[in-house]
Amino acid sequence: MANSNHIPQITPLTLFYFLLLSSSSPTSTSAINITALLSSFPDLSSFASLISSTTISADVLQRTSVTLLAVPNSYLSSTSDLLTRHHLSPTNLPDVLRYHVLLQYLTWSDLHQIPPSGTLVTTLFQTTGRATSNSGSVNITFNPSNGVVSIHSPGPYSSPSQSSNATVLSLIKTLPYNITIFTVDSLLIPYNFDLTASETRPPLGLNITKALIDGHNFNVAASMLSASGVVQEFEADEGGAGITLFVPTDEAFADLPSTVKLQSLPADKKAVVLKFHVLHSYYPLGSLESIVNPVQPTLATEFIGAGRFTLNISRVNGSVAIDSGIVQGSVTQTVFDQNPVAIFGVSKVLLPKEIFGKNSATKPGNTGTPIIAAQPPDMSLSPENPPELNGPPSHLSSPPGVREKISSESPAIDGGVRSSLLALCCIGLYLVV
Repeated sequence: MANSNHIPQITPLTLFYFLLLSSSSPTSTSAINITALLSSFPDLSSFASLISSTTISADVLQRTSVTLLAVPNSYLSSTSDLLTRHHLSPTNLPDVLRYHVLLQYLTWSDLHQIPPSGTLVTTLFQTTGRATSNSGSVNITFNPSNGVVSIHSPGPYSSPSQSSNATVLSLIKTLPYNITIFTVDSLLIPYNFDLTASETRPPLGLNITKALIDGHNFNVAASMLSASGVVQEFEADEGGAGITLFVPTDEAFADLPSTVKLQSLPADKKAVVLKFHVLHSYYPLGSLESIVNPVQPTLATEFIGAGRFTLNISRVNGSVAIDSGIVQGSVTQTVFDQNPVAIFGVSKVLLPKEIFGKNSATKPGNTGTPIIAAQPPDMSLSPENPPELNGPPSHLSSPPGVREKISSESPAIDGGVRSSLLALCCIGLYLVV
């Protein structure tokens, strides 16, 4: 007698239990509760107490990607000694603590890829409007000879008592793509910190050109914006939904192919190219990293017409990638981030295909101009980023206001889809049997 393979009978009751188990996986949320996270570490109780006495936890809840620099009890004086030692008052201590919240998710691998010359990272203090120039940023350096990661304010200090250097001690917590908590051996004080500044947020009225000049690497863009006159339009759009600017660095302009005659464009087309770098909504970095609809209209879309002059925004290898259809650049730094305005440095000049593409009326000389891609930094595997987590988030969120709602619903929606697919497969197998 020929052997036959026995296929086990799947009963409806078995199918029911299988679907019940597959659909009951826990959901996650992107909201970051730093007070709850710090409460798990007794050695950070003093720092956690300082955080909980301010509104910083609520500020961080609005963000999806941050790095917290926490000071252990053994390195942190009592509150009264702390205020005296650093000439602080209870009113400006919250800004000092905001200076320890970096508006970027950084891993050990990221820190070890920083060049010895350092890199500037924007902090939550920058969003208050009380930080002058780039004093709301920290400069992070990595010494490859001894593996030490140092953090300090980007400026000299005249008083030793105000010395603001810190060394990263250890990684104590990471929630991939949301938050990393490192311990440091000293409290950080912003350079040129105004001890008399109040907690009141000043009216924005941001001078975009000045903000770019203060960024020290956006002189070409600042000059073009001023000469074109569109910067006044951008500043007028700061109200309402806000704006997000992607500003090419000076190196990005220098790297343009010789066939791209940007400065030779007529004034109206040059203005369109500049508007192509602006979204008519406020997107902090965390929202860009998990944007729901990757195809985003720009101010140029509003000027020209729907469906044209759009940007494709996605997350690639831990960085925000921006594709114009001709070039792909990546966000290199946060220049300014205070609702309703966000300004990000980008590695490429974003060339719209409607002007520089093969089928456009204005082409950069060679109709076969290839895509100019800027490769985002490689996110190497590390203990805090295991292989199964070393990729993009499993769900995307939208601009502030609806981000928390979507991020809490998306996993449930995904789970329902998976359960439906499993049900179809199991029912089909049951019918065959």
